[in-house]
Amino acid sequence: MHHPHDPYVRVRGAREHNLKGVDVDIPRDVLAVFTGVSGSGKSSLAFGTIYAEAQRRYFESVAPYARRLIHQVGAPKVGEITGLPPAVSLQQRRAAPTSRSSVGTVTNLSNSLRMLFSRAGDYPPGAERLDSDSFSPNTAAGACPECHGLGQVHRTTEELLVPDPSLSIREGAIAAWPGAWQGKNLRDILDALGYDVDQAWRELPAEAREWILFTDEQPVVTVHPVRDADRIQRPYQGTYMSARRYVMKTFSDSRSPTLRTKAERFLSSAPCPACGGSRLRPEALAVTFAGRTIAELAALPLTELMGHLRAVDETTRVLTDDLASRIAPVLELGLGYLSLDRSTPTLSAGELQRLRLATQLRSGLFGVVYVLDEPSAGLHPADTEALLTVLERLKAAGNSVFVVEHHLDVVRGADWLVDVGPGAGEHGGEVLHSGPVAELAAVEGSETARFLFGRSPAPMREVRGPRGQLKVGPVTRHNLRGVTAEFPLGAFTAVTGVSGSGKSTLIGEITEESAGVGRLVRVDQRPIGRTPRSNLATYTGLFDVVRKEFAATDQARSRGFGVGRFSFNVPGGRCETCQGEGFVSVELLFLPSTYAPCPDCGGARYNAGTLDVTYRGRNIAQVLDLTVESAAEFFADSPPVARSLGTLLDVGLGYLRLGQPATELSGGEAQRIKLANELQRGRRGHTLYLLDEPTTGLHPADVEVLMRRLHGLVDIGHTVIVVEHDMSVVADADWVIDLGPGGGDAGGRIVATGPPTEVARAKGSTTAAYLAAALGAPGAAPADGRCG
Repeated sequence: MHHPHDPYVRVRGAREHNLKGVDVDIPRDVLAVFTGVSGSGKSSLAFGTIYAEAQRRYFESVAPYARRLIHQVGAPKVGEITGLPPAVSLQQRRAAPTSRSSVGTVTNLSNSLRMLFSRAGDYPPGAERLDSDSFSPNTAAGACPECHGLGQVHRTTEELLVPDPSLSIREGAIAAWPGAWQGKNLRDILDALGYDVDQAWRELPAEAREWILFTDEQPVVTVHPVRDADRIQRPYQGTYMSARRYVMKTFSDSRSPTLRTKAERFLSSAPCPACGGSRLRPEALAVTFAGRTIAELAALPLTELMGHLRAVDETTRVLTDDLASRIAPVLELGLGYLSLDRSTPTLSAGELQRLRLATQLRSGLFGVVYVLDEPSAGLHPADTEALLTVLERLKAAGNSVFVVEHHLDVVRGADWLVDVGPGAGEHGGEVLHSGPVAELAAVEGSETARFLFGRSPAPMREVRGPRGQLKVGPVTRHNLRGVTAEFPLGAFTAVTGVSGSGKSTLIGEITEESAGVGRLVRVDQRPIGRTPRSNLATYTGLFDVVRKEFAATDQARSRGFGVGRFSFNVPGGRCETCQGEGFVSVELLFLPSTYAPCPDCGGARYNAGTLDVTYRGRNIAQVLDLTVESAAEFFADSPPVARSLGTLLDVGLGYLRLGQPATELSGGEAQRIKLANELQRGRRGHTLYLLDEPTTGLHPADVEVLMRRLHGLVDIGHTVIVVEHDMSVVADADWVIDLGPGGGDAGGRIVATGPPTEVARAKGSTTAAYLAAALGAPGAAPADGRCG
């Protein structure tokens, strides 16, 4: 039995995912970093065990209704955890994107700005004082009545709704209409109303075209369908809906992303004419502070907004000081280039997590465990010191800070280090070291130790000469002002610069039409799917081959099972309780919904009949549970499967399971799956690969593996361009384009370009000193210089 004031969190017998009965003691009130190669089990220990158990205990203390739901979700696989305080999780997963969510709403800074305008704004003579809700576009009191607070109005035209006027209605002239029976129904109603559905659209009278597309009327008419020989169709009452009405209703009401995306194709958006895109009512826009409206202040970068707040007189100092103190931690984390009205869906996962971290600094919580997921993701090395300062402040406020991290500067700044490994997947799951950082140097078999204490810079590689130039620009977009860049073809180029300097905007201008590109492959970090139904095997096409192998077995043939029987996406072979997802969604009224294993199939996805069929001693669910590495051995004599698995191994994903749901994959993993999918196609001819921070979420040992693959692409004649903060990657490039010198308005121009050795000596470049350290320049910072 442990003393109630035991200063350690003690974990005993953790078996979550690949953890092998782990016992570990971690002191409280410290900055503890969890390291290890990708897939080693560090997130399973920090999030899947420690945070999950803290969350479960919280739920156990609330209402019986909530407890019942939590039992469905299940508890982490662990013997016991003692000394565990309440926990707060700051992960990189984003919630469902919404156009109403912004930097201001995520940080609660909008509330403070609205209060400032309500109490201290300059009102027109005789105007009534407004409450703070009247300055919010997300309330009925403040939203512009024309655009309902969205700032944009969506309109449609005849050209958008009917792209080919030579077709008749029967031939599908109204492209915006739904397909299948619903579209046929609308056509039959028009026919019953007396409109000619067989005449070319352009030959119909103008007033008929106008009514069909844009009327707000919804007449009901009796439809007598054309009878098919094989079935009787009875007359029915049909209600007409114009094409515009259908598109607008689908766009605003549909919960299906596919239907909304289709509807969006038939809409054009423009700033709302009533509010000019400001999203607010005229009464709110008539109030000013320091000579500007609330919409104008919300559009300023936070660094500039801070300057305006400091310039006001003493009478409003209390309110402006409160707002300034809330903005300060956001600036401290290097996010001063963001504006309050910046939409959340346009932020990277790293930016979003740092905004939440800045908000926590003001929360005043103490005595809790903060569990963070790679807070350095997307950070330039120049901003890492600020991040460490913020983490130290959370600790100084009386909290424990547990961080899953690969960035070696963050690792060096820790009080306590938990290194998990030695390898990934089944080769990991053990704690190699739990103690002070310096003591890791003596641990045999630790990949982290090799990079943390290795002093020798990477051997210099001969810089490849370009086979041509790709000219981009002049680009004037976001903070870029007439910027022109030249990217060498047949080489490896790294685009660098602090967050918000314009890197992604610049490479976003490269298209397939750009001279010299040939074929363009853009590999981003967006998820490969949003539900557990999408996984590694389905995305790569591997699953099609595996299902054919199962369908070809004697067992399957004797039972009449075809390929479809082994799909969990269609009725027949799947478990109908979870409809083949393996999970059921558990709705929590006061918290985000979560997934729990299906009570009938236990997560196997299939019914008992399908699971009876085996291939080489394993059923289909057991094959999906194999790691990529194990599956490569299992399918070694099946060339199509082996080739696909080989490319996944090449990009360092050997630890992932074939059936691992897309909802469990990080952005970096999703990006590398897309890259592997592209590599297995083995196309000929020049291809330009564009990657946005491909080392995000990668341990330095995995960065080496990925870099070998990317350099291999260049060696066979392709071009690779990466946006990157990891200085080891930049040091290994043929060419560097550095933007800056700052973010937002302080950036947006090219400050240095050339081979890494030249950029490392460039004056006025924020990146130069860190790149020099990575190249092993005398007197520079530690030579590994890694920041991935």
